Amino acid sequence: MEDSHFEDAIVHSWHKNVNAWTSAVRGAEIRSRVTVTNAAIVNAVVAKAPKRVLDLGCGEGWLVRALTDLGLSAVGVDVVPALIEKAAASGGDFRVMSYQAFAGGAWSQTLDCVVCNFSLLGKDIVADVLAALPSILSPQGHCIIQTLHPAYSDETYCDGWREGSWAGFSDEFTEPAPWYFRTLSSWIAMFSDCGLQLKEMLEPLNTETGKPASVIFVLAPATYA
Repeated sequence: MEDSHFEDAIVHSWHKNVNAWTSAVRGAEIRSRVTVTNAAIVNAVVAKAPKRVLDLGCGEGWLVRALTDLGLSAVGVDVVPALIEKAAASGGDFRVMSYQAFAGGAWSQTLDCVVCNFSLLGKDIVADVLAALPSILSPQGHCIIQTLHPAYSDETYCDGWREGSWAGFSDEFTEPAPWYFRTLSSWIAMFSDCGLQLKEMLEPLNTETGKPASVIFVLAPATYA
């Protein structure tokens, strides 16, 4: 299957699982998020004291609401209109926008922070999105990415597409999305290619397993002497 077909399958899966995902997030059914990763991403964003934040791939909108409750100005965008409807119904500033549109310049306002919370699942489109960030981030702005920790993949440690799974989720979920695995070195090389520099790498610990629950990359526009 070509990369573009995998990318399309990701979006298709999210269209199919709007209600199941919304119920899982709002019903606190995803234990790692409740115990570790939700707080980790909120804390990482707040630590940079941004005035204006964009949640890219916001889903049903929990992070925008959490940041707004803390006094930040936050906006969420997602490609799935039904997810944006769910998000907006609970309050907040939400808009429908695809990653392709974002990468093509559909977002033009300056931001202090772009956050991608488990929302960068694709291959080429991820690089396209990240390459668009230096032109819209403020001089002291950051991009903060939380994703699965590459060191704890059960498969061979090399870049490539992986089959999706809803293991551990309710039976309401269907057609799991594929996702593109990257090694740590591949992530870092991509950041550099996109005009970003890694400022911090955080590894929120799951105290139940003793292993990182995720990895958080804190990036800033690259500066050159």
